[in-house]
Amino acid sequence: MPTSEEIHKRRTAAVARGVGSVISSYVDHAGGGTLTDVDGREWIDFASGIAVTSVGNSAPRVVEAVREQVARFTHTCFMVAPYESYVAVAETLNALTPGGFDKRTALFNSGAEAVENAVKIARHATGRPAIVVFDHAYHGRTNLTMAMTAKNMPYKHRFGPFAGEIYRVPMSYPFRDGGLSGAEAAARALDQVDKQVGAANVAAVIAEPIQGEGGFVVPADGFLPALAAWCRDAGALFVADEIQTGFCRTGSWFACEWEGAVSGAAARAHVADPRRGHARREEWAPDLVTIAKGIAGGLPLGGVTGRAEIMDAVHPGGLGGTYGGNPLACAAALAAIETMRELDLAAAARRIESVTMPRLRALAERDPRIGDVRGRGAMLAVEIVAPGTIIPDAATAGAVSAACHRSGLLTLTCGTYGNVLRFLPPLVIGDTTLARALEILDGAFDTTT
Repeated sequence: MPTSEEIHKRRTAAVARGVGSVISSYVDHAGGGTLTDVDGREWIDFASGIAVTSVGNSAPRVVEAVREQVARFTHTCFMVAPYESYVAVAETLNALTPGGFDKRTALFNSGAEAVENAVKIARHATGRPAIVVFDHAYHGRTNLTMAMTAKNMPYKHRFGPFAGEIYRVPMSYPFRDGGLSGAEAAARALDQVDKQVGAANVAAVIAEPIQGEGGFVVPADGFLPALAAWCRDAGALFVADEIQTGFCRTGSWFACEWEGAVSGAAARAHVADPRRGHARREEWAPDLVTIAKGIAGGLPLGGVTGRAEIMDAVHPGGLGGTYGGNPLACAAALAAIETMRELDLAAAARRIESVTMPRLRALAERDPRIGDVRGRGAMLAVEIVAPGTIIPDAATAGAVSAACHRSGLLTLTCGTYGNVLRFLPPLVIGDTTLARALEILDGAFDTTT
């Protein structure tokens, strides 16, 4: 009997049924854009652990940093006996995230924890209760972040009641918006906030610059800056959830930079140069950024980085957690970020887009089931519909993904309607491996009717 089958039998007897997996094979080793299971079968990895292993599954710098740290100490709890690497990660995030203003960072274990703490910080700093989120959003699986997440199955079904004072408004979704511009889509959403919530009650508007689980929805140009401008005028905070989009995934360090948010380095230069006058583009930068996934090469780490006066509004002891900013994860994060710099993985993501996007568009031209091709960098997707319509076709999306798996390409589906195929290769994937993956994808569409 194959080893994976033996492990799967043990899993069925030992692991809760509610914990799912995309494939039933069990990984033995991984790297270079591929996964190899315990039976020696290889998959090209177009999932990256859901955008986590951007630097690869065993990046040399990350491996060495973790090995060195684990020999020194594995844990002390930063709130009890602090250590330098937590401080170094905070300094790095303060410098990398958009905006030239003074910043502070707090570290946690996951994306959901980061979002929860961003909500805590926003409510504490503003003294307001309401949190505005968007259709198709995904923010996590805790009680609060399930309330913020739009999709019922499998994330919310029968898990309520959920946390209150969460308000959902329409997202900019160009494929389904009927031609609304970003400014028009923002006006539609914010008019609903004004009428149904009241601007004076809003602590924060939280948006993914490109939605992840919701379908890799790229908002129309101008949508995010309009939200940020409204927040500034209303005394609310704009929070960019960069958990899936951050750390070079979209071809820049953070995806909101594509919408005009000034990168950390550019904003600092802007502030320092008096010849730039009073344009003050840095004002568009988000007040808070939530971070996780790609930050630490596969180790669990999340964080919130934001304006110093907002982050420091919380009383000492109000933020933290036993494992938050664990020393192993901090060592991995510093090594992963250095790898991103050394290899210029933002440019690598743009190269992946330059190779992949033309292939996806050519596929869409010959297959009418592909209604939309979208994404940035190495965060790309196709939306599957009934030909000639925008009616979602989740069955075909699932069938194509299954055909990819049978041929050795690990893909994921997503979207509110379950009809989007998303592609998240590691940013270190080689050209030959990428080309082979795209051939498999073409074949999967050709053989799925």
